[in-house]
Amino acid sequence: MFGIYARRSAVVAATTALAATSVLLTAPTAQAAMPTPVSAATARTYLGQLTVAAEGSSSGYSRDKFPHWITQSGTCNTREVVLKRDGTNVQQNASCAAVSGSWYSPYDGATWSAASDVDIDHMVPLAEAWRSGASSWTNAQRQSFANDLTRPQLIAVTDNVNQSKGDKDPAKWLPPRAAYKCTYVRAWVHVKHYYGLKVDSAEKSALQTALNGC
Repeated sequence: MFGIYARRSAVVAATTALAATSVLLTAPTAQAAMPTPVSAATARTYLGQLTVAAEGSSSGYSRDKFPHWITQSGTCNTREVVLKRDGTNVQQNASCAAVSGSWYSPYDGATWSAASDVDIDHMVPLAEAWRSGASSWTNAQRQSFANDLTRPQLIAVTDNVNQSKGDKDPAKWLPPRAAYKCTYVRAWVHVKHYYGLKVDSAEKSALQTALNGC
């Protein structure tokens, strides 16, 4: 499994009243800079190579078994690195916390000006990974997965949209913004393939259908 493991439209005028809100009623000036997933064609190939099996048990799962938001450099942890990467005009304090900036969520098309309104989503959720094979990994391997800045596994999105996703796979949840669904499923397959994670039959069918529309 781990043989290969070693991997916004024009801006509209904003009124001063917006300063008191956390939602910015502006069109995005930049897309989130998540690493680009493989093409749809490659994703279809990768999907065909994934092991199809019934989803495993959640028994024994804990987020603590996927140590995340580890220090990346200086005082900056993984969440802060992604907030800086995916935001626009992000300013950080001496502790690396984002104190200003804007974040466009490709899942729903919303733009936010408070980092507290933004979650860092694990493309393949930690609990989903556990049920798909990560239960047999070491904590070090799970830590790498939970903090992966190289694959399209981490992305800044609207917090309540991320919470609605939870640990669901694409058979149960896809981004509400239709324009992003293709990127989403390409990223999902990219991550699962890289980490040798399994897919269940409903998940594979949903991924095939979505990829065929890309």
